[in-house]
Amino acid sequence: MEENKTDKLIKKIAGTRAKKGFSYENIAFELSITPAAYRKIEIGATKLTVERLFQLSKILNVSLSELLEIGNDSLQQTNNENATGYQQKIENFYQDNKEMSQTLVDSLKDEVTYLKSEIEFLHNLVKS
Repeated sequence: MEENKTDKLIKKIAGTRAKKGFSYENIAFELSITPAAYRKIEIGATKLTVERLFQLSKILNVSLSELLEIGNDSLQQTNNENATGYQQKIENFYQDNKEMSQTLVDSLKDEVTYLKSEIEFLHNLVKS
């Protein structure tokens, strides 16, 4: 029977703890729980919470991706999938901004034309 991901994670935590020379007592102390309570986490009798996972990652000085055995390929795939959406948002923002800028430029051109005509009118008025 194949191990589920939670069992793999718990084995990875237990192995990392042992490899780094930490006892149940050391980890339990850092988590502010009893050694028996910590042992229950490692044997799967108590569910591992996300908060505990973050704490263990910090205590063991191991990244979450290493504990969860997430490789760079998985992270890269997620980034590429998100990048397409972000690129589209940037393109939409650019296009909206470009249209707004053109409207402002056209408005300023009209204003310059109007002011030139006013100056010319005043100039002719002063000449007369």
